[in-house]
Amino acid sequence: MNTLANSRKKAIQPTLARLPPLTSLRAFVATARHLNFIRAAEELHVTSAAVGQQIRLLEDYLGQALFHRARGQLHLTPAGLSLMPGLTDAFDAVLAAMAQFAAGDHEQPIRVSVAPSFAGKWLVPRLDTLRRAAPGLQILVDASTHLTDLEAGDADCVIRYGNGAYPGLVVDYLFSEAVLPICSPGFADLYSLWDGPQAIEGVPLLHEEGAEHDHSCLGWDTWLRAEGLSLRPSQGGFRLTQSSLVLDAALAGQGLGLGKIRLAEAEIRSGRLVSPFGSSQAVSSSYFFATTTHKAQLMRVNLFRNWLLAEAKALESIDVIVAQYTRREKMLAAE
Repeated sequence: MNTLANSRKKAIQPTLARLPPLTSLRAFVATARHLNFIRAAEELHVTSAAVGQQIRLLEDYLGQALFHRARGQLHLTPAGLSLMPGLTDAFDAVLAAMAQFAAGDHEQPIRVSVAPSFAGKWLVPRLDTLRRAAPGLQILVDASTHLTDLEAGDADCVIRYGNGAYPGLVVDYLFSEAVLPICSPGFADLYSLWDGPQAIEGVPLLHEEGAEHDHSCLGWDTWLRAEGLSLRPSQGGFRLTQSSLVLDAALAGQGLGLGKIRLAEAEIRSGRLVSPFGSSQAVSSSYFFATTTHKAQLMRVNLFRNWLLAEAKALESIDVIVAQYTRREKMLAAE
């Protein structure tokens, strides 16, 4: 028997291809836990005869006895005692993984808190790529300027425009921002803006104010000084509480605005918005992804975070966008 057992042990290789049947391992763990075939069978919803058969198959595979009976009581042999802790831990880990899966983390919608302008102009237009990258992921976009308490469960994660200083949270930098004078092509033609910035003194301007406005973001007076211009901007125009409203008003031919380039990128590329003069000026705030340490471990949050970082990495630089697309529009206007 010892010779046979030694030969059998040498033949066993711990690879997935050579593992004994999972049914036999499961029968062993249940029997070792209860030390009773009947109770093990009840746990596994099979007959005690079926449990006994699986134990014999495993013992034959291992070449060693795993249980013995003494005075009607089932006991583990030294081989069984050696095998039990590792297999018990392994099945406990499998059960925990399945419990987490059954809890539906992968199916629950991820709640993302984001400012309305970023949601409408940047995030929502890209959701189709998220659907293709993670087909089963559901997303609830909470477009709001209200403060979000992630620890209280207001959202799973946030995308914020700021300096990235969010103590106690897991934070990822996404990309920077800059502003540029923008308007519709028709508005530029109407006010002869292609001739240069001097026309700004009589042009209706669009101003951003309100909860979304970042005070580090340039207003018209600051932008003109950064350009080295001493012109006095027109007092006419509109004051709007969201970055997206500035873009919408510019698209509608209502004025000349300082548009955030990342939010206006699609309209700049399509030619629906143009920059008739001046250069882009960087702002100190950038876009960041943030979540809690606990939420960062969730499958749905990781899927969204990885997709978001990939999208951010694939973006062209602001300088490239300005150089390629605003220059093209100016050349077309000159023709």
